[in-house]
Amino acid sequence: MATYIYETIPSDENEKPVRFEVQQSMKDDPLTHHPENGKPVKRVITGGFGYTPKSGSTPPSSSGCCGSNCGCHN
Repeated sequence: MATYIYETIPSDENEKPVRFEVQQSMKDDPLTHHPENGKPVKRVITGGFGYTPKSGSTPPSSSGCCGSNCGCHN
């Protein structure tokens, strides 16, 4: 089971979103409403683990994210 973060969708500009976690199978459809109060929700995408090279591979070039002329150089 994976843990997903959801956030309520405010109905007006004065309402603040509320975040909560739900354990679900990756095969389950995302929630559309808060399980307790019925308010509409969206799944929040959070940061990942970053670049993890496989054994024997080399990391991307330090001159940019992909080491080529892709336009993503720092």
